[in-house]
Amino acid sequence: MLFRQLFDAASSTYTYLLGDTVSGEALLIDPVFEQTTRDLSLLQELGLTLKLVVDTHAHADHVTAAWLLKQKTGCQIASAAVINAEYVDLPLHHGQRFGVQGVELEARATPGHTDGCMSYVLSDQSMVFTGDALLIRGCGRSDFQQGNPHTLYHSITEQLFSLPDSCEVYPAHDYNGRTQSSIGEERAFNARVGGEANENDFVGYMDALRLPHPKRIAEAVPANLRSGRPPEDQLPLQPEWCDDLRITYAGVPEINLEWLMAHRKELTLLDVREPNEYEQEPLPTYLGNALQIPVGNLHDRVAEVPNVLPVVALCRSGKRSALATNILREHGLTHVASLHGGWLALPQG
Repeated sequence: MLFRQLFDAASSTYTYLLGDTVSGEALLIDPVFEQTTRDLSLLQELGLTLKLVVDTHAHADHVTAAWLLKQKTGCQIASAAVINAEYVDLPLHHGQRFGVQGVELEARATPGHTDGCMSYVLSDQSMVFTGDALLIRGCGRSDFQQGNPHTLYHSITEQLFSLPDSCEVYPAHDYNGRTQSSIGEERAFNARVGGEANENDFVGYMDALRLPHPKRIAEAVPANLRSGRPPEDQLPLQPEWCDDLRITYAGVPEINLEWLMAHRKELTLLDVREPNEYEQEPLPTYLGNALQIPVGNLHDRVAEVPNVLPVVALCRSGKRSALATNILREHGLTHVASLHGGWLALPQG
């Protein structure tokens, strides 16, 4: 199984990608609306097809990307049936097994943070994705959204602590840079429910918390009951200058050769190879003239790059042009991209 843990800094949310390298199918757990481009880029780079998006609960601190990913990929949406969210294709019940080809999960109802909280256990019980029910050395709050500390205590101790000690715990959030734990660790060391803590200890702890409500609760909860569908179906806008811009997982804007050829007269082409490379491997004549500035000199010569037309940078393989694109952006140019594959992607002859 291919596994990736992704992070949204604005909401301290973890998104999890689980994929099967044989079938090429993948699922995402708790995707964030603003990170859709990142997640789609990673899927494309890893050669995976998104088949399923799964939310652990109706989050109060961010908007899910479920609906948007469904529009872009045709994937299905899954979440707890009790939430009754719109646009859900697979309403999940306690004990239900689901997933994609090569990756099977078991849904376990773990309410208490919200009524609709579910944790997802990998079929071999080596991993559990706990949402906000169990965090690393903590747990989700229980003072709003149908929260109940008694219910949460039983969810953790009966549903999650019944898993093997070696089962790795992957929560929906962490606010201190921690990435994973284990059931054994949390059973022993969790500050709220671990060690010798009983239900009275846990409920007393939770009732004494005085936490401010999440800043985006008024926006996030109603949106998540629509599976993240925005008002009037407003999708994130593509840049006006390019209708086929792709942002790589590394964060570099790229265009392909077909788009370059179709819009060549509307662009400045910037060749960032070294002078000896220009001579040994000149650009094909069908690309016309290019501005030539080696990437090592670009910081000092960026003023030579006209800011009238969009700029497409190229090099031999697309690596140095990616750096050049970031340099141009650092200097305030916004309509910039790297040519995917560089000179090697050009038809020769």
